[in-house]
Amino acid sequence: MFVAENYDVIVIGAGHAGVEAGLAAARMGCKTMLATLNMDNIAMMPCNPSVGGPAKGHLVRELDALGGEMGVNSDKTCIQFRMLNTGKGPAVHALRAQADKRLYQNTMKETCENQKNLDVKQLLIDKIIVENGKIVGVEIETGEVYHCKAAVLASGTYLSGKIIIGENTYTGGPNGQRAAIKLSESLQEAGVKLMRFKTGTPARVDARTLDYSKMQIQPGDEKVYNFSFMSDIKTREQVPCWLTYTNEKTHRIILDNLHRAPMYTGLIEGMGPRYCPAIETKLVRFPDKESHQLFVEPEGLNTQEMYVQGMSTSLPIDVQYAFLRTIPGLENVKIMRPGYAIEYDCVDPLQLKSTLEMKHIHGFFSAGQSNGTSGYEEAAAQGLIAGINAALLVQEKEPLILSRSDAYIGVLIDDLVTKGTNEPYRIMTSRAEYRLILRQDNADLRLTEKGWQIGLVSQERYERFSKKRDCIEKTMEILKNTLVTPTPQTQAKLAAIGSTDIRTGTTLCDLLRRTEMTYELLRSQFEVLPEVSEEVWNQIEIQVKYEGYIKKQFEQVERAQKLEEKLIPEGIDYEEVPSLPGEARQKLAEVKPRSIGQASRISGVSPADISILIVYIEQMRRKEDSK
Repeated sequence: MFVAENYDVIVIGAGHAGVEAGLAAARMGCKTMLATLNMDNIAMMPCNPSVGGPAKGHLVRELDALGGEMGVNSDKTCIQFRMLNTGKGPAVHALRAQADKRLYQNTMKETCENQKNLDVKQLLIDKIIVENGKIVGVEIETGEVYHCKAAVLASGTYLSGKIIIGENTYTGGPNGQRAAIKLSESLQEAGVKLMRFKTGTPARVDARTLDYSKMQIQPGDEKVYNFSFMSDIKTREQVPCWLTYTNEKTHRIILDNLHRAPMYTGLIEGMGPRYCPAIETKLVRFPDKESHQLFVEPEGLNTQEMYVQGMSTSLPIDVQYAFLRTIPGLENVKIMRPGYAIEYDCVDPLQLKSTLEMKHIHGFFSAGQSNGTSGYEEAAAQGLIAGINAALLVQEKEPLILSRSDAYIGVLIDDLVTKGTNEPYRIMTSRAEYRLILRQDNADLRLTEKGWQIGLVSQERYERFSKKRDCIEKTMEILKNTLVTPTPQTQAKLAAIGSTDIRTGTTLCDLLRRTEMTYELLRSQFEVLPEVSEEVWNQIEIQVKYEGYIKKQFEQVERAQKLEEKLIPEGIDYEEVPSLPGEARQKLAEVKPRSIGQASRISGVSPADISILIVYIEQMRRKEDSK
């Protein structure tokens, strides 16, 4: 056995989870190897050319606040930005960007290659080496071995990947890449339970064959937005997307060819995503819907490839051509890359701790689509946490665990490790019970301090964050402590900015609560208020105008936290808990929850079961105290 090198952390896969894991571990001082099947496909976007969106945009800003890379890289390489849900409250505002896919890859590749402590290598890992329940290294297809103290599985959809187009199937990963076949076998030999999932992608079409006059233009916002709290980009070249629709003729062609659809012929066995289904599944699931909207999106500034968002399919090529040419604007379309489905192995996430470490293999973490999730953002968020915790384990420090009230990242991971998933998991705002305090605009205020404490946030980022936080706090003090009285001068100032008179003394903070009032309007008449940046006054306005709702949500968090603080003793035998139903015993033994709070979120465990468990744990504690 030839041992090529020793590392602190090895990351298996260099997709969106892998790059975040590798960069995080390296930036925290660990000697790290980032292994990829193809150096040219680091951070590849094999599906849609976008970053962010509802809930997903929250994840990007959160991982950025912790010191991750996706937000920074997106700001450098994206070619259209839009803020979604602006007609609703700030809790669901979400930034979404169209990426230049090739530029995104190349820029992230450059970042990884130039990162201190990080070695990027093109190789295929066939085997994980586990000794005495602990990961100690990996073996490469050519026979060499790399030793490590911790490893992160970030294999995406490459584990035993199978591409399916119509009646044709072949072994492979996305975009014609190799699949990792032997690694699946090695994981199973190590006692890892695998699931079989499926995802898909639509055709890429030639922009020169489209008629844009028959589609609706979807331009980016005039206002310039950024994902990263560190970005100062003020101008950006933007390109439009285009909106069109399927119709009755489209649907008829697809339905007439269902007998050739792998989803319905039995050729596809894996479970597909519920929230991003193939077009053939949409038509079967929603037979009364007369049309489905499609977004035609550019894949970059220097390519003619366009992505037909909403048209994922694995139907044969001739059928893809037939139904695409019924769509307004696509009558003469030429396909550059056909749509396809991909089946792959992934880890049952119930085997993971909240740190994303395997419960039965010390030092072995898993992140991204290999945990049964969908989406670049979900993958990147998990990769960041897995990389952080792998580094902290190597450094013999306490792990970073984000709660459901800390971040959408906490919601994502808690859902996976507590409830598991029987289909590709997608983050949504509805999954978070504390949406009002988990806004995208305050991600840095929630998480940058945590990133600083673990050693991932840079000095520059922390100083910038501290300056912003201090400015918010000082300005809030002025607003709360400045009293104005109903003098003629005050009434004149209020009239000048279109607000009504006051009858008694009131604070500037109370004036800012008025529906029509903004910080800038208030400052224009009351000079005591300082000039601050837009991100500061925006944060102040939200905190002031939603103060009552935010306070109630923090009270909910405080009540829930009491259950999270009730830790369950390690090694507890649920078979010994009297009166606990069989299903609850099975689920609790499988998940091994850290706390009563986590136990209460397990599917199949009732409030009555939790009461029984609390009583039993208290009895255990009293017995220990009496010894």
